[in-house]
Amino acid sequence: MRKFRARRALAATAVALAAVLGAGGWAADTQTAVTGPPPGSAAWTADTALGLHPPDPAGSTPGQIAAFFAGLSPAQQDALAARHPLVVGNLDGAPVELRYRANALALATERGHELARAADPALTPQDHEAARTRAERYGTLLDGGRRILAFDPRGRGQVAEVYGDLATARRTAVIVPGSDIDLLRFDRTGNPHGTPAGMARALLDATDRQTAVIAWAGYTTPLGLGPDAATEDLARAGAPRLTRLLDGLAVTTRPQAPPTVFCHSYGSVVCGLARPTPAQASGVVVLGSPGMGIDSAADLDPGVPLWATARNGSDWIGNVPTVRLFGLGHGADPTTPGFGARPLPATGSHGHDGYFAPGTASLAAYAAVALGRA
Repeated sequence: MRKFRARRALAATAVALAAVLGAGGWAADTQTAVTGPPPGSAAWTADTALGLHPPDPAGSTPGQIAAFFAGLSPAQQDALAARHPLVVGNLDGAPVELRYRANALALATERGHELARAADPALTPQDHEAARTRAERYGTLLDGGRRILAFDPRGRGQVAEVYGDLATARRTAVIVPGSDIDLLRFDRTGNPHGTPAGMARALLDATDRQTAVIAWAGYTTPLGLGPDAATEDLARAGAPRLTRLLDGLAVTTRPQAPPTVFCHSYGSVVCGLARPTPAQASGVVVLGSPGMGIDSAADLDPGVPLWATARNGSDWIGNVPTVRLFGLGHGADPTTPGFGARPLPATGSHGHDGYFAPGTASLAAYAAVALGRA
């Protein structure tokens, strides 16, 4: 019997690997997760020009960060943002408008650095091209008064953007994306509803702009289909970052309720491992999910409702077995009745990235959930 169980486990693992390989090709490289405090944190904590000791980003809670900034004048806040834009722009708990200004400064500075690299004769043509691409991306994020809530140039780059107005919105929502999303692919024009920015715009419009939506590419996502996508390592690194974002929103915004968190694809693993509380989220919605890294909805806080979107017939994620063996796979399928999630329709959606497309039953359902009407 023991040998039979071992053979069955090995066979299931082989099936999972074959499905991932067949779904789009195996990506052999693995990503190193960006974790820890924002870049420049050492200079920030050493800055006592105001006669104060700034809170350590590595150990302070968003509530402590908020209390620190509440004790400063607007001029003092702006002075710190000017000296430490990469820190202030990424501090969950700092005033939202101050973070927008800090990130605009950080983007302008980093754009200048990349333009200098693009003209550096000591670098290769490939380096020049990469620098020009980044400089163009930073310039795009600076255009048109975009509300950039977070910006971190390390690694493949991370960014979070607010659509709508966090100060006046009745409700809020957070989009947590899956694989292949980073600073350069945050809002690809060729895939308008498959990126966090596109999903956020669609939800903002579907709620008649009553919900402010945060497109959050704030963790290191897997690239392609391979070891990172098949394991939970990057999700475990991303879950505390999502938790910190939600804690920061709780002390800096005052909507009628905490945000609804929408988790796409691998992002649903991040959400499952984050296990938000009622103080952090009004609900969690998963779509195109390969599993949540948990066995059932009972593993989440009972005060946070969980919705699972029916999988449309052209979503390739349905070819990935819902197994969790030897560190591979993400567990049970949230769309099955036994999992315990509340079902949402997917009529009219197509493919893995089509659930937020206008006119779909899924987007209409998301708007209802975000507005507290589900």
